[in-house]
Amino acid sequence: MKCIYCGCEESKVLDSRSTDEANAIRRRRECLGCGKRFTTYETVEMTPILVIKTDGSRQAFDINKIKNGMIKACEKRPVSISQIEEVALDIEKTLQNNFSQEVPSSTIGQMVMEALKKLDEVAYVRFASVYRQFKDIDSFKKLLEEL
Repeated sequence: MKCIYCGCEESKVLDSRSTDEANAIRRRRECLGCGKRFTTYETVEMTPILVIKTDGSRQAFDINKIKNGMIKACEKRPVSISQIEEVALDIEKTLQNNFSQEVPSSTIGQMVMEALKKLDEVAYVRFASVYRQFKDIDSFKKLLEEL
């Protein structure tokens, strides 16, 4: 690690601990050149995920889109924000671990629907009705019969 004071590339770690969110490591260092101390933070570099839309275009994955869609589906339902955030983080973690850098939007939509089905069936039906864009009442009835 390069010293911020003298530019020396040699330093020793005096103390290491995880941050409050546990997503980074805080390291207290001492420069071997000038003896001054400084702090660094080490985080894992996540590779960006690109979402392949139905029209073939690609855009960066945005966890807030999942959260917003779930919040709308869960409106006036007994589902807390913390449950929604937990589901969204689980989906993001699954995408990071199981897929390449590109994932179809249909896969993400299916993951959200499966999670909502476990959380709240009314929210599931609301989300599915928008996500699947039902053309008529019969296709909507078919979804309800599956429940």
